[in-house]
Amino acid sequence: MPEILIQNADTIITMDDGGRVYHGADLLIRDGVVAAVGPDLHTAGETLSGRGCVVTPGLVNTHHHLYQNLTRAVPGAQDALLFGWLQRLYPIWGRFGPDEMFTSAQLGLVELALSGCTLSSDHLYLYPNGARLEDTIDAAATVGLRFHPTRGAMSIGESDGGLPPDALVEREEAILNDMIRVVDAFHDPAEGSMCRVGLAPCSPFSVSRGLMRDTAILARDKGVMLHTHLAENDEDVAYSLAQFGCRPGQYAEDLGWTGADVWHAHCVKLDVVEIDLFARSRTGVSHCPCSNCRLGSGIAPVRQMRDAGVPVGLGVDGSASNDAANLIGEARQSMLLQRVQNGADAMSAYEALEIATRGGADVLGRPDCGRLSPGKRADIAIWDTTGVSSSGSWDPAALLLAGPSQVKHLFVEGRQIVRGGEITTVELPQLLQRHNALAQRLMET
Repeated sequence: MPEILIQNADTIITMDDGGRVYHGADLLIRDGVVAAVGPDLHTAGETLSGRGCVVTPGLVNTHHHLYQNLTRAVPGAQDALLFGWLQRLYPIWGRFGPDEMFTSAQLGLVELALSGCTLSSDHLYLYPNGARLEDTIDAAATVGLRFHPTRGAMSIGESDGGLPPDALVEREEAILNDMIRVVDAFHDPAEGSMCRVGLAPCSPFSVSRGLMRDTAILARDKGVMLHTHLAENDEDVAYSLAQFGCRPGQYAEDLGWTGADVWHAHCVKLDVVEIDLFARSRTGVSHCPCSNCRLGSGIAPVRQMRDAGVPVGLGVDGSASNDAANLIGEARQSMLLQRVQNGADAMSAYEALEIATRGGADVLGRPDCGRLSPGKRADIAIWDTTGVSSSGSWDPAALLLAGPSQVKHLFVEGRQIVRGGEITTVELPQLLQRHNALAQRLMET
């Protein structure tokens, strides 16, 4: 792989341990990692002009359901709360198969890449008609994003008091066996890994206590991370109190679901005791502001979490509840919501960008990502600040206040995935045609 020098960037926001920001500087990529950052660097390899641009670490998405972008803006689900939204969509998702999973993952990852994302997790918790986790893993390999898929699951169907239809749940023994299979086959724990696998029963209202506990034991035996939904809205908390006699945070702790190897999605309704628990245990949170707004779930207490020391990253959540996957837009929404809730000085543009980069990498256990310093992975987003969205800005580095919503160039492991605003790794027109054809077929059946 040839050296690549990003030359004369207006601003480089490193998110390194010292919080360094460079102006009129260069960044050198060598063998998939950042080799140097600073002024007057040289290379015998390729050069790419950074003039008129802000360079940041690639953004990190800590929660998604990639399959859902085949069911955006579905009538009957557009204005529903979480539980009603799920009940409307479960029967449609039950008609998916491997083609739907693969194509939707491809499209979703392309959408993320164009918004500056270089590392994405995914929470796939249903496997109808022969679908498997590797449908999404294969898709990520074609797009070229760093990937952290999680083997999700549902085991309690409607006949046993759960939300999902019985046809979408699995036997718990089969779930655990497949978890072992996918970890053994696809998890790479090495630094710079392009694929790490996590284990992720869907939620406290779709799996048993036993499966939650057994999954935690299995994950620690295998050395992989744990993920689920938690405390997403008032209905979620009410269910926990009624079924388990405790709040969601206590339920998680009782079953071994706290610690630095665990991250929970949403956590909109955590109280002060739960925030303290997560801070002490270093349990991570994936904040999904647009989805929480779309479903009317509320505003997560991110300011309080951050002040207490809870690790927080950003998630776009599924495209059926967002209904987009624009991670730079998610960072802006996060900043604005904390200001709505806590005042105009509650969160700066820089802090929100930190959550979207370094914060998300730390939540996913990836200190090799999310910052631009020598030895870290060359996952780099380059933003053109010469266009309409930044014109007149006195501080072009304040991207979330006045900046582009799409990246100009994107590198993952030193490989250019987006060039001049266009994806380089897949033929987008053909992908869009396949994706829309599958969506149309779902509408007609």
